[in-house]
Amino acid sequence: MSNEFGKSDTNISRRRFIQGALAAGTLGSTGATLLASGARSATAGSREVLTGSHWGAFYMRVDDGRVTGVRPWEKDPKPSHQLPGVLDSMYSPTRIRHPMVRRAWLERGPGADPEGRGKGDFVRVSWEKALDLVAAELMRVRKKHGPTSIFGGSYGWKSPGKLHNCQTLLARALTVNGGFVSRSGDYSTGAAQVILPYVVGSIDVYEQPTAWPVLAEHTELMVFWAADPMVTNQIGWQVPDHGAYPGMEALKSKGVKVICIDPVRTDTRRYFDAEWLAPRPHTDVAMMLGIAHTLYTEKLHDAKFLARYTTGFDRFVPYLTGESDGVAKNAEWAAGICEIPADTIRDLARRFASKRTMLAAGWSIQRQHHGEQSHWMLVTLASMLGQIGLPGGGYGFTYHYANGGSPTATGPVLPGIVGGAKPPPGSEWLEAGGTETIPVSRIVEMLENPGKPYDFNGKRSKYPDIRLAYWVGGNPFMHHQDRNRMIKAWRKLDTFIVQDFQWTATARHADIVLPCTTTYERNDIEGIGDYSMSHILAMRKVVDPLFEARDDYDIFAAICERMGTGKAFTEGRDDMAWIRTFYEAARVQARGKRMEMPVFDVFWNSNKPLAFPIGEEAKGYIRHKEFRDDPLLNALGTPSGRIEIYSSNIARMKYDDCPPHPTWMEPLERLGGPTTRYPLHIDSSHPGSRLHSQLCGTVLRGSYAIKGREPCLMHPEDAKIRGIADGDIVRVFNDRGQMLVGVRLTDDIRRGVIRVCEGGWYDPAEPGKPGTLCRYGDVNNLTTGIGTSKLAQGNCGHTAMADVEKYRGPAPAVEVFKAPRGGDA
Repeated sequence: MSNEFGKSDTNISRRRFIQGALAAGTLGSTGATLLASGARSATAGSREVLTGSHWGAFYMRVDDGRVTGVRPWEKDPKPSHQLPGVLDSMYSPTRIRHPMVRRAWLERGPGADPEGRGKGDFVRVSWEKALDLVAAELMRVRKKHGPTSIFGGSYGWKSPGKLHNCQTLLARALTVNGGFVSRSGDYSTGAAQVILPYVVGSIDVYEQPTAWPVLAEHTELMVFWAADPMVTNQIGWQVPDHGAYPGMEALKSKGVKVICIDPVRTDTRRYFDAEWLAPRPHTDVAMMLGIAHTLYTEKLHDAKFLARYTTGFDRFVPYLTGESDGVAKNAEWAAGICEIPADTIRDLARRFASKRTMLAAGWSIQRQHHGEQSHWMLVTLASMLGQIGLPGGGYGFTYHYANGGSPTATGPVLPGIVGGAKPPPGSEWLEAGGTETIPVSRIVEMLENPGKPYDFNGKRSKYPDIRLAYWVGGNPFMHHQDRNRMIKAWRKLDTFIVQDFQWTATARHADIVLPCTTTYERNDIEGIGDYSMSHILAMRKVVDPLFEARDDYDIFAAICERMGTGKAFTEGRDDMAWIRTFYEAARVQARGKRMEMPVFDVFWNSNKPLAFPIGEEAKGYIRHKEFRDDPLLNALGTPSGRIEIYSSNIARMKYDDCPPHPTWMEPLERLGGPTTRYPLHIDSSHPGSRLHSQLCGTVLRGSYAIKGREPCLMHPEDAKIRGIADGDIVRVFNDRGQMLVGVRLTDDIRRGVIRVCEGGWYDPAEPGKPGTLCRYGDVNNLTTGIGTSKLAQGNCGHTAMADVEKYRGPAPAVEVFKAPRGGDA
């Protein structure tokens, strides 16, 4: 293997290197106040550094300035199998080595050859040149078109760390220079986080649910509805503690009955040996209504709970019974839509009512057309059962996310750098900032329709006229829907700036590319456990930056210096001064809790995380218990203070695509739908061996790719009628786009559904040409880009019908996992 990574590496040699690098010594254990135990010294001539990322805390072994091994932190109960990919991401051929500028833009200026974006042909420039170009272009666009002509995209999973949160750093840099257009909401929960404040008074989808120990003790029936926590809890927004896995193990050991409702037989279903129900995708609301109708007509609903803790049920009942529209939403009606037998639907209602039942819903059912209705209806169903606020009952929206339900420690909240106006503590990651905002998934519509009006959450606004977009820590050419529509819309931009460490599809479509460091090449600080907040972790620099990579903070500081706002951006602090500031703020909080944290230097040099105790009260946490105990003193944040099954506020908006109570509404397209043109639904679920698109460009791909393509699960009967065999390369297509994938035949998926996970890197056969074949398997070539409704304008990443055919002839080579033309200079 070459020492100049990416020149002579091959997938085989890299894979062997990573496998060999996983070997490591044993860990020692020493007790010390709040400092958790650390590692013994590594083998002679090497050192180990404790750090972390979205996949957990781990030790990196360093030999001669290079990371040669990675092994989990000894306190991790369920280390992710993705750690080899974490290591490989540093040394992958996809690494961006130097500042680069697209040749046409460099030679002819802003707006040159927009159709040429994505074709490569980059020119290496010095850092000084690149920074001068970025600063000058920001100033030009702002002076000529105003602050609302600059879009600070930066949506994505960035990297953990309270300082190098690149989304916040970008917002900070653009704010001190006069403002920009930002985004509100996110792609994960775009519909739910808008509708739920009207229903339960908070966004709910990121809040702590009833703790796992309570479930193990009290829950009799656990229902994972469109959730696969065995897969998705590998990762966290911060550094995950993986605390959900002991929680699930306790649930399994107790013998709690589990039902999984999903079109795919998930890892969670296999782990629990759970009952599996596979309705047609997009029909969950109809199925819930059928259950609700049975509860109501058989008098299994909790009328006393509904009367005391909810409002509007009396206005929902006429719709449920059919009095208002002539269609009773009974089990037979629901069965005709969702294809779950009516007897099964009635049985579910009776079992839900007779057991202490927890409805644990995932987010996929709201990432679809009319997605607002799914979570609203699930809360309504839980309200009818009357178990909200009881031990082990009710509902939860975060059991599958970042190990929600892990008991929360009594430690401080670690603050971080802010982008503009100071947000509430702990909500920095949700900060929108900006002079103006748009719903996060409406960027293509914004580029297509400058100055045109749009509806969002009761307001009518106009799209700004964007000329420059600056993106860091995200990959919109993966996570945004309807790729070919996006390719055309992107031509409107004069300039597209991307800051990243890998040649993602987004970086390939940039005009200016700035190479940043990985998490392991810079200093930072972060909490372990999004919900447990059990430790504070010193994320010390493991190795020096590779090639010409620079820290995000230093890049923005240099740009601001050129624009005359350097001091406003840095406040006179370097990276370690900021990190020390965050720690000292947490230390003050700890004193208020009668805990003494060590002085910063002791903590920073200990190579140990700082641990905080978890009390019995946290282990016994029950979501909405206080509300149930006293709904007047602990009223919810809704106008009525109660759960709103009917919302007068939404009624006043008079949206034709979001009625004032939960409603079954036909989506744009669905399996078995009345206007659907294509026969197969695409399930675009989260992948098991990467985080969205992160780690797709690493050796992990060799563990799941089929003939070098993204895998596609398909039922054998669906394959048989198309002449498709296991392992074939197939073309998946609809009116929006086309892609190649490799087929794996399995009865782990219901008929009429195929699964292609989101996060596959976009690899166009003819870059820059809308409609061209994606050679690797980016599923968003086929998904729709419409909003969920006028209320939330969330994304519809799970709304996609298509067909599949065997690909005949030589398949084109995949090119996206190596540097573009000029990119390896």
